[in-house]
Amino acid sequence: MVTPRAAMMDVRELTGTDRIEETPGCLLFAPLRLRSVTLRNRIMASPMCQYASDDGMPQDWHLAHLGRLAIGGSALVFHEETAVEARGRKTHHCAGLWRDDQIPAFARIADLIRQCGAVPAIQLGHAGAKASAHGAMRDWAKLRPEDAADGLSPWSAISPSGIATSRDGPDPETLDAAGIESVICAWGAAAARAARAGFEVLEIHGAHGYLIQQFLSEVTNRRTDDWGGPRENRMRFALAVTHEVRRNWPAHLPLFFRVSAVDGKGGLWDLDDTVALAAELRTLGVDMVDCSSGGLSGTSAMPIVPRVPGYHLPFARAVRERAGIATVGVGLIREPAQAEAALRDGSVDIVALARELMYHADWPVHAAQALGEPDPFTLFPESFAFRLRRREEVAGYACNMPADALPSDVVSKIEST
Repeated sequence: MVTPRAAMMDVRELTGTDRIEETPGCLLFAPLRLRSVTLRNRIMASPMCQYASDDGMPQDWHLAHLGRLAIGGSALVFHEETAVEARGRKTHHCAGLWRDDQIPAFARIADLIRQCGAVPAIQLGHAGAKASAHGAMRDWAKLRPEDAADGLSPWSAISPSGIATSRDGPDPETLDAAGIESVICAWGAAAARAARAGFEVLEIHGAHGYLIQQFLSEVTNRRTDDWGGPRENRMRFALAVTHEVRRNWPAHLPLFFRVSAVDGKGGLWDLDDTVALAAELRTLGVDMVDCSSGGLSGTSAMPIVPRVPGYHLPFARAVRERAGIATVGVGLIREPAQAEAALRDGSVDIVALARELMYHADWPVHAAQALGEPDPFTLFPESFAFRLRRREEVAGYACNMPADALPSDVVSKIEST
């Protein structure tokens, strides 16, 4: 295994889970300290790929999208998955941080998120065999030579064993030992750039069938060298990437790792494997394991994970309890009481939302109101909060007396709002 470079962190010390019963108010809105970073609540806006980047760099669309989420009250706002090298993008329009001249575009994003009251975060990833494709709205169909006429030339994808993850594209190239080391170094260099851009939390994307998971799962890793075979060898790439990222990411800033707790239908990587991986990640200085699922399919008896409300929470709880590491839970979390319960019962330390925040970016404020927090508007920037508090005050008077009977100071407030 890779030599640990960071001290192990006790999940109870990290999250205060031994004091949950004594926590006044809602745990969803209790602060959480991770290394030098303090989150003002336990709500995370998950990475959401927009397929709107230009040469890897985020555009004004990303400023609007992520600024909207930060204004809405989420404590931790993630920029979308960002490729550590150009060939690691899924599409031509995916984000990437493989050159220094890309840093300023990302710095604008981090600065805006921070100005809006949230902690800026970024997820780094590599698509591996899932690279060289069209975007989500075209169901990630593989690029073909004829797409070059539209400026979308295909490129050679890479993988552990040359096994394609879809039927409509060419087989990817098999990484040799030197190629593996090159990709690991690319991850470290991207982490250093992310720090220079001003992000305060970094997540390694090891899920959803991308390169790290392609090494972890026997579905796609058929190697016979030190990077394949027994689970310890198949975990080697994930741990080496984590070691390199932690070495290049400031020691005072938190590091997350996203896992597919189980492969997709018919897969081979299971929850026991994930617990073993999480325990190793903990020794390398990972602070949170972000629990998702799926990405690779096979022919085993492994069932599909049913998409029901909170469907990843049982995985997160198992990882938290068995590996002794803090966890993030995501997956059809829509109701405030559901989110609070997941924190209270010890399943997770952070609740993550994605599509619900696309639909309802100020979900945190409405959740605070629904759960009886004394001043929900404090989650908004003060320019919003001031006016909304005044509206509530005026509405309180207006509900109890006719307009011509309102006190003069209230009338003045109405006229000045």
